[in-house]
Amino acid sequence: RKQSQKQVQSYSREEHQQYVMQRQMQQEEQEETHQAMKKAASSRSQVEPQPVTVQQHQQQSRPVQNQNYQLVEPQNNLKSSNHVKKPVLVSTKSAGSADSSGAVSSTGSSKVQPNAAFAMTQKAQNDAKGSPLPQVVYRALGDRSYEKRKNAALEIEALVKSLAEIAATSNPSTSQEHKMIELLIQSLASDFCPAMNAHFRKGGLIGLAATAIGLMPQEGLKDIYLASLIKPVLNCFDDPEPRVRYYACESLYNIVKVARGSILAYFNKIFEGVATVLADTDEEVRDGANLLDRLVKDIVTESDEFSVDKFLPLLQNYIRRTNPYIRQLVVGWITVLDGIPDVCLIDYLPDFLDGLFNMLSDSNLEIRQAADSALSEFLREIRNSEVLEFGPIVNILVFQCQSKERLIRLTSVTWLSELIHHPDSGGDKLLPFHAGVLSAILNCISDTEVEIRKVSERSNGDLLALIRDTKHDFELRILVETLTKKLADKDDVPTKMATLKWVNMLLEKRRRDMDSFINNLMPVLLQLLSDQSDGVVLLTVQVLSRISLSEIDRQGTSSREKVRDEEQFEMVIKSILKLFRDDRRLLETRGSLIVRRLCVLLNAKSVYLVMADIISSYDLSPESGESFTLEFVATMVQTLNLILLTASELYNLRQLLEESFAGEILDEGSTTSINRSRTEKYNAKNEGARVFASLFHCWSNNPVSTFSLCLLARAYDLAFALVKSFSKVEITVGFLMQIDKLVHLIESPIFVHIRLQLLDAEAPYHTYLLKSCYGLLMLLPQSDAYHSLNDRLTSVCNLRDNLGVRPSIIASPSTGAIKNDDSSIYHAGLDASDLLERFDEVMTMHKEARAAIQQAAMMHQQDIAKDRNFLSSGVRNAPQRNDQAPKSMGVPGSMR
Repeated sequence: RKQSQKQVQSYSREEHQQYVMQRQMQQEEQEETHQAMKKAASSRSQVEPQPVTVQQHQQQSRPVQNQNYQLVEPQNNLKSSNHVKKPVLVSTKSAGSADSSGAVSSTGSSKVQPNAAFAMTQKAQNDAKGSPLPQVVYRALGDRSYEKRKNAALEIEALVKSLAEIAATSNPSTSQEHKMIELLIQSLASDFCPAMNAHFRKGGLIGLAATAIGLMPQEGLKDIYLASLIKPVLNCFDDPEPRVRYYACESLYNIVKVARGSILAYFNKIFEGVATVLADTDEEVRDGANLLDRLVKDIVTESDEFSVDKFLPLLQNYIRRTNPYIRQLVVGWITVLDGIPDVCLIDYLPDFLDGLFNMLSDSNLEIRQAADSALSEFLREIRNSEVLEFGPIVNILVFQCQSKERLIRLTSVTWLSELIHHPDSGGDKLLPFHAGVLSAILNCISDTEVEIRKVSERSNGDLLALIRDTKHDFELRILVETLTKKLADKDDVPTKMATLKWVNMLLEKRRRDMDSFINNLMPVLLQLLSDQSDGVVLLTVQVLSRISLSEIDRQGTSSREKVRDEEQFEMVIKSILKLFRDDRRLLETRGSLIVRRLCVLLNAKSVYLVMADIISSYDLSPESGESFTLEFVATMVQTLNLILLTASELYNLRQLLEESFAGEILDEGSTTSINRSRTEKYNAKNEGARVFASLFHCWSNNPVSTFSLCLLARAYDLAFALVKSFSKVEITVGFLMQIDKLVHLIESPIFVHIRLQLLDAEAPYHTYLLKSCYGLLMLLPQSDAYHSLNDRLTSVCNLRDNLGVRPSIIASPSTGAIKNDDSSIYHAGLDASDLLERFDEVMTMHKEARAAIQQAAMMHQQDIAKDRNFLSSGVRNAPQRNDQAPKSMGVPGSMR
């Protein structure tokens, strides 16, 4: 009484009156409820031999108490009734009882306590009249007091349990008890769960959980009402009140605890509900959802009837979500399902593999670790899997290799490496997807991360070995297209190097099939010759040389031999020369490197002969796109000549030229058909003489290079005749610089034989050699080269004078024509007059070309002068009107 007085004093007089009226109404309703229950008991006594009272229901519904937990909302006094406290997880051993399955069942006094904050609306009273629940239970279930709602739930549990015992032995279609249970659930689902009052919704959720607990002893009845119980609870997961959502989690937990394996038929709906509350903003709601999620996982793990096929579409949908709580839920379920022995989740791996990879970029460390752990476990299973579908997995990995996240790229390329080493890959099952795998590896081979580069390089080598050693056929077109695209788009050196190795391997493995792709490859390969990396340039030259080779079947054996394809060889050399013509800077910086590498990979003599024959096809018109101008030919000859005299790779060719006029040399028969027609008119008797004649025909475009060629071949009589003809050549600064370089080369080891032969004063060629050197000396201005050569020649002349040797040459003083029949070039079948005639002819062509260029330049200057005069006269004669412009302003296009 004292406590009641204190409560009343804390309220105003109006509130106190309202409380008194509500108390009177509750007492009247309690009396009506007792009368209704008596009538219901008397009606049931006609059906069952022993009637069951409410008190008996309460006693029978309380099983043996076990240690379990339930969520309890603490009581609030009237003074602080506006402040709602959160429920606390307490033991049911002291506050309630637990059923045999562990479902929560609250216990306490069956007496309904008054609540000053509760006001029953007229609509709720009308609804209660049509409900199978007693009026007092109906009102208590929607009360704001947790104790009242709990006690009402106990009444519902006892009522359902008694009805279920009777319904279990009767026909469901005709049984009145079945209908009452259905009406009870329908009332809870329609009157309480969607109500506007939050306490009504809480009471409805507690009532549904109590109904499920009441049905628990009857195994056959749980499945009948399970759908009706779950649906309203799941709807409350979207409730705007966090406390209602929490009660929904608690209610569904009890329903699932009771139903166990029967809930698998509604698994997808439950999973969607759990995903909804797991992403809730309220922490306690998420905690309740986690408890529910763990319970469902335990049930699925124990069951043998779970269907992955039905769950898979839902998993694919939720795995794309970015919410961290949903991602944790999805990864957790994937891990649980993968651990079930009867579920082969690797068969469904392509359906959710992409989502797992995307989780590796999540900002949450736990999610990244969980996803990485799941992927590692799947990768371990893949190693031991005998049957694996490569296609979908490869497509996902190829896409993920382009990710911006380091961990995703590393994991993807690691997976590709494992697929390459998979036992089925050894059986060439990976061949249909080799282009995609190669594309992904080449994307990562130049990664900024060292670890990714190492794994990519190792994977690239393994894949290349797999394709090279396979005996099965594979599609070549898509692979070549991938390589061509990488060469054209990628700028990094590692990718280019790896791609060129692939092209070289394919040319070696399937040379005949690669012929149809040469036209597409050539522009890209020629572009790579201008790369800044020497390694890329050298490997590109190797690929080009591989294009120049073809396969032939060796007679009597099954092996094939690589021989030069003359048509392809000429095409490659011509393409390189055109590149030099269009890019002079490339010729200056990389020309020597490219030519020397070609001479190593292919025969140096063949390379020089083909180049000499191609660049001889010049044209006087500089506007021709297919031919070479005389100016470019002269520059190219100068470059080739310098390489010939200095490069160690051309030692054999120099040896051949040095011995070309030393005596009879056996014909090797290796002169190409391209230049054989060129040398036939010179009637050369040996291979060295034919090579000399072919080179001389082209070298004539550069006087100094021609002279050095004669010195290299020891044709000193021809060299002396050339020096005499230099008087007809226009002496330019470039010409003198070439002679200066030649003098320095004479001092180098390349021309050591010349310096030694200067000592052989009694030899017939000595006079020609000495006069040739003096001819160079006379052409040089006073410079270091002049003094160096002069000192050497002076010492040689002193030696001959001291020996008293007289010259043994007979030559025309005016023309320098050779008249000695003992000349070495005559013995080799060459006529010096023909060679000199060729030289004079070429010099005349160069002279005419320079004159044509000068004349064209003068005419251009005259056109410019005329245009200027025309413009100036047009301005002076123009009328002084602003709306009339001079007509000549738009005429001369050359001015623009």
